Parts: sequence; C-alpha cells; structure tokens
Amino acid sequence: MTGSFPVRISRPEPFGRGRKEARFRFLFRFPARIIAVSFAMVILIGTFLLMLPASSRDGSWTPLLDCLFTATSATCVTGLVIYDTYTHWTGFGQCVILLLIQTGGLGLVTMTSFFSMAVGRRLERRNLDLARESIGTQEFTIRPLLRLVVGGALAAEGAGALLLMIALVPQYGAQGIFFSIFTAVSAFCNAGFDLFGGQGLFSSLTNYNGNPLIMGTVSALIIAGGLGFVVYYDLFQYRRTRTLLLHTRVVLAATGILLLSGMLMTLACEWTNPATLGALPNNAQRLGAAWFYSVTCRTAGFNSFPCDLMRGSTKVLSALFMFIGAAPSSTGGGIKCTTAVVLVATVCSVARGDEEVVVFRRRLDHGTVYKSLAVVLMGLSAVAMSAACVMLTDGAAEISGIDAFYESVSAFATVGISVGVTGAASQISRGLLILLMYMGRLGPVSFLLSLAMRREPSSRRVLPEGQIGI
Repeated sequence: MTGSFPVRISRPEPFGRGRKEARFRFLFRFPARIIAVSFAMVILIGTFLLMLPASSRDGSWTPLLDCLFTATSATCVTGLVIYDTYTHWTGFGQCVILLLIQTGGLGLVTMTSFFSMAVGRRLERRNLDLARESIGTQEFTIRPLLRLVVGGALAAEGAGALLLMIALVPQYGAQGIFFSIFTAVSAFCNAGFDLFGGQGLFSSLTNYNGNPLIMGTVSALIIAGGLGFVVYYDLFQYRRTRTLLLHTRVVLAATGILLLSGMLMTLACEWTNPATLGALPNNAQRLGAAWFYSVTCRTAGFNSFPCDLMRGSTKVLSALFMFIGAAPSSTGGGIKCTTAVVLVATVCSVARGDEEVVVFRRRLDHGTVYKSLAVVLMGLSAVAMSAACVMLTDGAAEISGIDAFYESVSAFATVGISVGVTGAASQISRGLLILLMYMGRLGPVSFLLSLAMRREPSSRRVLPEGQIGI
C-alpha cells in the first residue's frame, strides 16, 4: 500500500514460568554446552554410586572428593586413581567404573542418539547436529557414522576381550572373563584403569612384559581407539571414493611418526636405567616395554614399568607426547595430533616466508590455524597454572616441578600415567586435577564455549588494520 510503513510489533517478554523456560532453552541452545552438561551429569551419578558402601570392599562410605575424582577420571577416560581399582572397589564399584569408562569414551550424546535410532525413533536436525558435535565431525552423514562408532567400538572391545581371555582365564579362572572385558574396554577407550592390583598395588601391566599376547592386544586396542572414528569411516569409503580426506592422511602419518619417535625416545633415555627398562631380563622385553610406553603415553594410562622412577629427561619428553595426544573424534585426549601438525606447518610456513599454511599440498584456512593456536595456548596455560598450584599447595609433600608438570599434563591430556603426585596431593590439588581432566575431555575450546553466556554474536566495532611488532 502506497505511503504505508511497516509496524513492528514487539513480542511480550515472558514472565513467571515462561521466563524460566526461555532461560532454560537459552542455556542449552549450544551443542558444546549440552555435551558439557551431559558429561557432568554422568560424573555426578557415578560419584553417588561410588560413595555407596556397596562399592567399597570395607563396606564404608568412600569420601565424596575421592569418589568425584574417580568418577571424573573414569568418565573422562583418564586413569588417574587415588585407590587401587581392584583392592578398594567391589565388583559393583568396578562395574560402575566400567560403565563410566564406556559412556565417557563414546560420549553420552553419541550413545543416546545411536540407541534412539536403533529403536526406530526419528532424529531431529537439532539432535543430528548435537551428535556431529559429540563425535567431532561435520564431514559425513551422521546416521551411518553413529552405527560405526557404537558398533565398531563394541566389536573391537569384544575381539580384544576374547584375545585377553586366552591368557587371563587360565590365570584367574572365571574371574578372568570379567578382567578381560574390563581391560579391553579400558584399553579401547584409552582409560588406563586395570584390575591387576592383586599382584601389587597400582602394578598395572608391569608383570606382563613377557606376555606378548596381553601387551600386543592392549597396544592394538589403544591405537585403534586413538585413531578416531572419522578415519575408519573414511577408510571404509575409500573403495567407492578412491581418495582419502586430508584429515585421514594427517592422522595416519602423525600417529606413525609419534609412535616410532616415542619408542626411540624411551629406549634412548631409559635403556640403562636400572629401575625401568634396565630391570627387564632381556632386550626383547626392553624393546616391547619401550614400544608399549610409547603407545600408552598417547593417552592410555597403562604402564609396563614404574613411571615414577623414570629419569627427568624422559618425563619432560613424555609430557610433550602426552600433550599432543590422540586424533580428533577418538576416545583419546590431548590437543590432538592434527593440531600439532597444523602448528608445525605454521612454523614452517613462517620460516619459509609463505603467507599460506600448507599440509600435503593442501592449503589450510586461517580459521583452522587460529583455532589450533588457541587450543595450544589454552592447554599450556591450564597445565602451567595447575603445576604451579600443585607445587604451592603441596610443599610438605616435596613434589618436584617436573613431577607436578608431568601429572598436570597427564590429567589435561586424559592420559592417566602417574608419577605418584595424585596419591600425595592435597584436596586442593586433586580438585585442580579434576578440573583439568574435565577440561581436557571436552577440549579447551569446547570447554570455554560451554561457559560462554553471550546471546548474540559480537557486534564490536573494528578499527582499520594496525601494526604490531613481533
């Protein structure tokens, strides 16, 4: 109509119950926040169950903070423990830990989405986006990827458990069946929990260096869980597409380089150490133990020799491998090997004077580079502050700077290898380690996004380009 003008009708602000519902919808509008809350819910439920007298062998209530630490470590598939899993927890408590590991390894959102799809329920677009965020990919159709994630994980864990039964059932009888299942799930999910404390508290796999079946199976499960489901899906699609994603090529190349270099580092630093590799009876076991440490150092948490007796040089270099961690969309933690590759490629580009970052002759967009730098900076900051706080609050325990840094990296990267700091740490330090494990499982960027309260994108006024010296 000529001369007419639009009339803006304002929508009345909700009040009472409507306002609460609007606030609730806002709080859970972002996928990162929903995933963060789902992990927190699983941790709290696990904490309550572990506190029950039925969970501890002495029939008493386990302290709240200790249960919270254990539940966080299991759900975030870390492996740091205050109590030996076998000697302190009953069968019920061990089953709770096992369920926490499985749920945390695959993700609550991933599991609920899969089972909803399995029973015939239609997943809405919002649920599909949430599942993509939980798995960590936007590349593929989510429904077949969900089937691969859950089905592939159960198949790998089942095959691993059957292989472990060959060695553990003759040793432990019927109990060896549960031991095999627990170890297989813990290994594939890169959790590092074990039930071998009957051979010595916190002994992990130190008594199995001469058993290639157990060490080889656990190593294979750790590597399989750490490659990431996106890599498997892309490999399965290769027959049809005849090409691999840049992501897949980077993950496979980085994984091989890190595993080999980690093994060589361990051999060079620990070969003559009489408390670690030097204590093993022959060279074959030394080589096997060095390989296993390189594998588990990627975020698994098992150990084949006393890690607290390693040399300082080994701890420092190991912290670097732990900080890098596994691949995206995997059960492992760390800043991810792809982030490390992007960082190295960025440094090489700057050294050559190139304006673009190139990996395998493919140019990376600036957003990927910026995010990688942010992840590394936030991770290093969190680890450094935690290590400093552990040293300040545990002065009486005389924890060295190297050990505090090693343990903090182990918590942040959800590795779980301990050099004795967790057992001697104060309540404040354990609280910091809990926060690090939770942050490391979500990822630094996702953790900060889950805390962000901004309703709309930033509309800050940006001034013209400026210069800054570097």
